[in-house]
Amino acid sequence: MDERGRTLLRALVERYIADGEPVGSRTLSKHAGLELSPASIRNVMADLEEQGFIASPHTSAGRVPTPRGYRLFVDTLMVTRPLSENEVDEARAGIQGHQTQEIVSAAARMLSQLSSFAGVVATPRKSLAFRHIEFVRLSERRVLMVLVTPDGDVQNRILSVDRALSQSALTEAANFFNEQFADVPFEQVRVRLAEEVRKLREDITTLMTAALAFGADVAQAREPVIIAGERRLLATPDFTSNMESLRKLFDLFEERTRLLHLFELAHQADGVKIFIGGESNVVPLDEFSVVTAPYQVNGRVVGALGVIGPTRMAYDRVIPIVDLTARLLSSALERELGVE
Repeated sequence: MDERGRTLLRALVERYIADGEPVGSRTLSKHAGLELSPASIRNVMADLEEQGFIASPHTSAGRVPTPRGYRLFVDTLMVTRPLSENEVDEARAGIQGHQTQEIVSAAARMLSQLSSFAGVVATPRKSLAFRHIEFVRLSERRVLMVLVTPDGDVQNRILSVDRALSQSALTEAANFFNEQFADVPFEQVRVRLAEEVRKLREDITTLMTAALAFGADVAQAREPVIIAGERRLLATPDFTSNMESLRKLFDLFEERTRLLHLFELAHQADGVKIFIGGESNVVPLDEFSVVTAPYQVNGRVVGALGVIGPTRMAYDRVIPIVDLTARLLSSALERELGVE
């Protein structure tokens, strides 16, 4: 594509994103900054349409971008807009919490609030291990088990035991577990426990078995994908006349498994990744796009987040929102987990 075609395509996409109306040659002649007659512009638009970058709706003489046109615009023609200091401060203040799940949920809400679309965060991958464990004697046959996961979540469960255990015995058992099994995957703990069961006292074996079962329950109970602001899409003009597409997207929100697969793709990306229309094969609708980015803890990618909205979204604004939120979420998780 020559420079004239690129300039006109950029102007057309920008006008369509701003106004939501098919763009005609007269509008482009005013906004493209080229000394071209409407007739010359129509010829260039005809070439762009033939190449598949724009399309002509049946009800209008103007043109709209196709997913291929959006892709070229995002990859080579667009200049992102930095967020204001107030927006950055708002995001930094909003992404807070005392546990991983609270922080992740706050990030999803902030994505939605800043973008006005749906914010999605795939939670950190499940840690099938524990960082620390404690046992507290509640009564003769009841014990409170406190389990701290590697990502800082604190979970409690009350155990019923077959015989009375003193607090000193419970403390001894907890010290043994923390010394021998902290941060060891549960599957390895099971193998080692099976090998050493004859060497361990019966009460320690019982408590360890309960801890393994509880840890597995905690890992499986975590919501793999947090979604915030789905209802904002109901007010998006692009969807008010296309409720069938909106229904399919809400079905996807309910299903979660396919969404998780999409964010697994984003998990592997280096920085912001954009899926336009049906490119992801997960949100197979030309009316929707997904802007994603991975986030990390201590230099290791642990999850991904993003914004789901109409294909006609202001990518130059949404991309910095997603990038900033990923960096702030990484920092918030590292603070919560005590990572220097």
